[in-house]
Amino acid sequence: MPHSLPLVSTQHHPVSLHRGPAGEGQFGLPPRAANSHRPGRTRPEDVKIQRIETLVLSRGVRVHAGEISWLWVRVHTDDGRVGLGETYPMATACEAVIHAQLAPLLLGRDPRQIDRLWADMKLACETFGHAGAEMRAISAIDIALWDLLGKIAGLPVYQLLGGACRDRIPTYNTCYDHLFDFTTHAGPLANSLLEQGIGAMKIWPFDQVALRNRGQYLSPSEIEEGLAPIRQIRDAVGDRMAIALEFHGYWNLPCAVRIAQAVEPYQILWLEEMMPQDSAPAYRHLAQATRIPLILSERYMTRWQFREVLESGAAKIVNPDLCWCGGLSEAKRIATLAETWQVPVAPHNCGGPVLHLASLHLARNLPNLFLLESVRRHYLKEYQGLVTETGAASEGFLTTPESPGLGLDLDARVFQRSDVSVREVSL
Repeated sequence: MPHSLPLVSTQHHPVSLHRGPAGEGQFGLPPRAANSHRPGRTRPEDVKIQRIETLVLSRGVRVHAGEISWLWVRVHTDDGRVGLGETYPMATACEAVIHAQLAPLLLGRDPRQIDRLWADMKLACETFGHAGAEMRAISAIDIALWDLLGKIAGLPVYQLLGGACRDRIPTYNTCYDHLFDFTTHAGPLANSLLEQGIGAMKIWPFDQVALRNRGQYLSPSEIEEGLAPIRQIRDAVGDRMAIALEFHGYWNLPCAVRIAQAVEPYQILWLEEMMPQDSAPAYRHLAQATRIPLILSERYMTRWQFREVLESGAAKIVNPDLCWCGGLSEAKRIATLAETWQVPVAPHNCGGPVLHLASLHLARNLPNLFLLESVRRHYLKEYQGLVTETGAASEGFLTTPESPGLGLDLDARVFQRSDVSVREVSL
């Protein structure tokens, strides 16, 4: 196992609190409820980050853009606890950020100070831009810190976020499927999902046309080509299946308007990322041209980018990705921000197993949850052998483990895989 050279740590020194009058603990509490602190003795509750370990899985899952890599982060404390985080894609870029930029800030620090550490990590990356690999790396660390906090507190993460707003999490299935290809068998796919209890699905039937034309032109016959899978679903199951449409940011504004108008008769659940994410005014024009809600966008990072699209009025639903937007901490803040606009949240959840479990905890907590994304191929097939808990759906719903933290660990066999590289740094 390769090791990095030891890094200089930023040590946080806790300040001891004075005890109350004789017979009382701190703040007048009974002595047994107070912190015990004697000169020369470390308080039992003191904990610090001792080691940071990264694992790169070179071939995670295949999506529309090809195979993607995953990065797992394990944050170790000096008392033997381990918190697990994740991000994707471009795992080696995120790994480099963690070892070169973030680890020196974290080693020796108290892992429970999540907000403080998040702000310090973001500030450390501001000089050269905090988005991209930098924010994905911060996201992975943040998720690991929440997992650690749950293990330290002895509670599942959703309890630490504010408790459960629901016991079962409604989900829609993104159709990277192992049984049916929606481009040719959309009807059987819809029936199969309904048999599993899942009543909403997401497909991207216009992508092939967009790639042919670079998203700049759309003929009447190409509109019909994109409509074919939607019609198959409606012919097979009627309105029992909700249909969300994904566009991966491929289209220009005129084409997006034409497609939105063409699909309106089919009672579409939402239109996702029809255009590139760099123009809030363009999305405002699109929102004014269709009755179908627009959902934006897993590619936005931090509450500041989400604030802009919420202020524009274009987003009727937001879908932050915990591995990209800034972790559990920032996803919770984004959801709270969206709530002030009466906008619900449907977290993007199309990565690895740690993202999936972290998203379950967030979704169980959020008051303004709309739906949570999931991919049955992932939890039924591709997460197997990687983790101790895959978070599979039951009767069309998802839920969280009740064990402390996120409720999963890496399978021990992961460390022996030829397509996994491990790197660590410690005090």
